[in-house]
Amino acid sequence: MSDQLGKIDETLLEEFITSHCGASRKEVLVKPGFGIDVSLVELAGKQVMALTSDPLSLVPTLGLQESAWLSVQLMANDMATTGFSPQYGQFVLNLPANFSKEDFKIYWTHIHDYCEKIGMAITGGHTGFVEGQHSTIAGGGTFVSILPKDQALTSNMARCGDVILVTKTAALSSTAILAMSFPKTVREKLGKEVYLEACESFYQTSSLEEALTAVGNPGEKAVTAMHDVTEGGILGAIYELAAASGCGVSLEKNQLPVGRVQQAICNIFDLDPLKCIGAGSMIISCDKSNARRIQERILDKGIACAQVGELTEKVQGMVLRQENGTAKKLTYQKTDPYWAAFSNAFKQGWK
Repeated sequence: MSDQLGKIDETLLEEFITSHCGASRKEVLVKPGFGIDVSLVELAGKQVMALTSDPLSLVPTLGLQESAWLSVQLMANDMATTGFSPQYGQFVLNLPANFSKEDFKIYWTHIHDYCEKIGMAITGGHTGFVEGQHSTIAGGGTFVSILPKDQALTSNMARCGDVILVTKTAALSSTAILAMSFPKTVREKLGKEVYLEACESFYQTSSLEEALTAVGNPGEKAVTAMHDVTEGGILGAIYELAAASGCGVSLEKNQLPVGRVQQAICNIFDLDPLKCIGAGSMIISCDKSNARRIQERILDKGIACAQVGELTEKVQGMVLRQENGTAKKLTYQKTDPYWAAFSNAFKQGWK
């Protein structure tokens, strides 16, 4: 098993890539960096252009519609951390040579539908068929929005003393995909009910609604930063937000949300749900005086939301308080264990 699965190592990102980003332009306000979802470029008229990019999914074990959902929503989740919806999208598709034009039309129709639903125009890109392309990554995309400069949030804007809110549950997307990819195994070990609930949770992997709900009227400025949960899970996302903002963090482990279904599926794949890919969950930092109001606003939408800790001074470090009251240092996990779990299950012939 390669030790390079998943996102690039943060050390290489910080020590090499961030110093090799082409020409230096003063209008680039937020550059690539550890824990940063979106870049900002200053425009005229007190506006900024927000940009985010991600791979596009084409996963045969999930299906064309489900792959299209991931392709759109995972990038939309990144843009949602600004407090706004994506407006424009570019898609680059490098499809398998044996991918039929009929299947392409189905896949692309779903991409169109999901983009239309969130109010985003597809403005261009590239589509081609490639011999030897068998990856579940079918290319990449970039989403763009034009926003008021004084209202655009990025994940490095959190402040010491802010309360941290977490929506939904840990390991939301990873457990849904595992259940859908290995249905027989999950049904036999956990029962039909758990299997169906996990599959149904797949379409909860958009965090756009809770992000916009949390921000409310952008003039409120109660939310200081947001970060969507991807590789490294809830703990990784909180660590990244704190590090990007130059803060420490104090978390209460017993407050971190882990759903019954998600815990059950993680158990059979030998995973810690707090450390697994969790698209659909959003990390929100907010002013302490407004935390309860923001939490209730999200809860009123029928979306689970928990207060899990607060940001501290950097010198206090990253701390995860255990159920017994002891404090444990929160360390950053470089490789998400989901990748190995999926690969091992596939190699073992799990169905």
